[in-house]
Amino acid sequence: MLQGLGGPDRDSPVFRLRFTTFIVGTVCLPLIGFVFCIFISLIFHFDDSTATHCKVPNYLPSISASISLIPERYIWRFCISLHAAPRFLAAVSYWNFYNICFKTQRIYQFLSFLNLLLNILENLGLLLLTYVCSSENYWLHKNGFITFIGSSILHMLVTCLLWKIIKVYSVSPEEQTSYKWKIRLFFFNLILCIIACYFYVRHNRYCEPGIYTCFAFCEYFVVFSNMAFHLTAYWDFGNKDVMVVTPPESKRF
Repeated sequence: MLQGLGGPDRDSPVFRLRFTTFIVGTVCLPLIGFVFCIFISLIFHFDDSTATHCKVPNYLPSISASISLIPERYIWRFCISLHAAPRFLAAVSYWNFYNICFKTQRIYQFLSFLNLLLNILENLGLLLLTYVCSSENYWLHKNGFITFIGSSILHMLVTCLLWKIIKVYSVSPEEQTSYKWKIRLFFFNLILCIIACYFYVRHNRYCEPGIYTCFAFCEYFVVFSNMAFHLTAYWDFGNKDVMVVTPPESKRF
């Protein structure tokens, strides 16, 4: 439970939301924005969104291409702007949770802090690639994308390492389920990233028809699996609430 400084017994809650609702809403924002951007690009901007530097046939837009067009650019930015703050809050919530679990084990406290940094870096990378389009500044957009993907994979790896220990001492079926899905989604995401990189390099080297489409298709599932990984918080904090509290009357000025 996320609480004010005074604790639940002394502070008055002015807003309460189930963490399950909070995390589903947070993940659905980029999901909805992503689906809308791809759909609009395919229907209304097919030629522009699927164009390649070597003019070979392509049938799916890459994510970078679809979010650089208008109005897709603004739809994506709106969804990510609403999504960013709750993501930072979720990152801190996990950090607090891990600190409680590993309060006497320094190596895992270090991994908990590393996990927090990677989670924040992933979110910052997403913000960078969102607000700097490839058509505006390709170098910044590319590095934002690399930061997002790299920190995302490392964050998943560190999370799985932490949960490997947690699940040993946990009898909660929700936490056991969460760990299993984290492992599956991590390996699925990693494999799809490798395959996507292969198609991207092959396209740039040989410019074969349809290869960039294969890259875009793999890229979609990299994003979907990333969202699904963060959605496992549904099991981790299923019995918790997000609360906004006010101090008691005696503390007000």
